[in-house]
Amino acid sequence: MFRNKFVFTGFVFIIWMSFFDQNNLLVQIDRLQALNEAKGKADYYLEETEVAKQQLKELLTNEQTLEKFAREKYYMKKPNEDVFVIVK
Repeated sequence: MFRNKFVFTGFVFIIWMSFFDQNNLLVQIDRLQALNEAKGKADYYLEETEVAKQQLKELLTNEQTLEKFAREKYYMKKPNEDVFVIVK
């Protein structure tokens, strides 16, 4: 009889925590999915930051790359030169 009280109480506790509590099992699963999604976004942005750092390093060290960037991004040109922008 004494053992059955503990088993019953434990069973009720597990049921309560799994379905009726504020932090029930479904909420925990949703939070875990949101956490994994946030970690994925963080990894993506870390990779993008590394790419941007590499591009910045390349722009600061290579004059040809800097000139190409200025011409493509800001439509800069040399004196006596015409620039035609073709939109695709």
